[in-house]
Order: sequence, then C-alpha cells, then structure tokens
Amino acid sequence: MRDYILTHLTDASSLDMVTIVLNNVVAIVLALFIMFTYWLTYTGTAYSKKFNVSLGMLVLITTMVMCVIGDNVALSLGMVGALSIIRFRTAVKDVRDATYLFWAIAAGICCGVSHYVLAGLSGVFVFVFLIIFRQFSSDGKVLLIVRSNVEAQNKAEATISSYFGSAANQTMRNASKDVCELVYIIRQAKLQRIAAKRGGESVVERLMKIEGVESVNLVEQTDDIGR
Repeated sequence: MRDYILTHLTDASSLDMVTIVLNNVVAIVLALFIMFTYWLTYTGTAYSKKFNVSLGMLVLITTMVMCVIGDNVALSLGMVGALSIIRFRTAVKDVRDATYLFWAIAAGICCGVSHYVLAGLSGVFVFVFLIIFRQFSSDGKVLLIVRSNVEAQNKAEATISSYFGSAANQTMRNASKDVCELVYIIRQAKLQRIAAKRGGESVVERLMKIEGVESVNLVEQTDDIGR
C-alpha cells in the first residue's frame, strides 16, 4: 500500500514535455485574450491594470496546477488541502470582476487538460456576449444637480420641466433657510436631443442664466465602485 501511494504521488510519466509547452502556449494566448476583453468591456471609473494582469497570471497558474494533477487522485486531494490554507484578503468590489476570475480559472483548467477547442470557442462566445451587452445594457443616466438660493428654486424647477417634462425624475429636494439643492435623474440621450432641438443651448447653460443659481452639475450615474 505504501509503495502504491508513493508511486502515484511521485510518478511524472504522464507529464509529456511537448504537451506541457503546448498547454502553456495556448494558456498565454487565452490569457491575453481575456485581458484584452476585460480592458475593452470595462465600464467603471478606475480601470485596474494590476487586476487585469492578475487575470492573465491566474490562467497560467491554473494551467500549471492542472498539468501537475492530471488524473492523479492523490495529487488532486493534496492540492485541495494546500489551497485551503490560502486566504485572499482583497475584496472584489464588482460582481463582473468575480466572473472574469471564474473565466480565467475555467480557461486554465481547459488548457491544463488540453481541451483547447473548448477553451477557445467558449472564450469567443463569452466575448461576443460581453460586447453585445456592453452596447445595449447601459442605461446612460446622469444626475442633474442644481444648487441655488430659495428664491430661484421655482424658476429652476420650471426650466427643467420645460426642457424635459416628465422625463426628468426628481429624486431629492434639500432646502435650508438660504440654499436649495435639487437632484434629477435624466437619460443622457434625452439630454442631448433636447439640447439639439433648442439650438445647442443645454439645460446647464439655461439654468446658469437664472439669477440666484449658484452651480449646476452633471454626474454620470453608474453602479460601479471605483478602486
């Protein structure tokens, strides 16, 4: 029994050099493809080059682990025990980043067991899926924030209503004795169309002409948390 276990723990006959090199070459190509996809489809406010490089490293490391394990049950159990002591302290702030991590691991597993066609075709399908939903899933909303004195509040609200009507959704009205702050959600496409219809004069320019308006800000509304 002891000899059987030692044989299966130390046997490296299944690790053909040509296969290992080919696995890693394909893994590098897929790693670069995943990194390019992440860079192309990223929509947040703070792109992280370090995270993108880590995705490529994860593909190669997973490939290496799968080459070592192969179909050796004893090694696979030992690897699970070794990996169980690792604790990743860096929190993933965007759920899409977690899916990229899973994609990198899956690609590495496919390369490690020489399933190149599966890894390549699946990568292409994932890429097309991400490109499609990058173009059509964005709401394109902006926050219109108007700060004025109390006397100019009604004029500012009337101006915004004349520009957008019910398309401007007021989400907050904060008023004190001297200052009033209004916050609206407006679709960016609507903002551009109205400006074009009014001879290029945007709502920001019109609001700043009102006496008593101190500042007008347009802020892009996204669901991303910057790093």
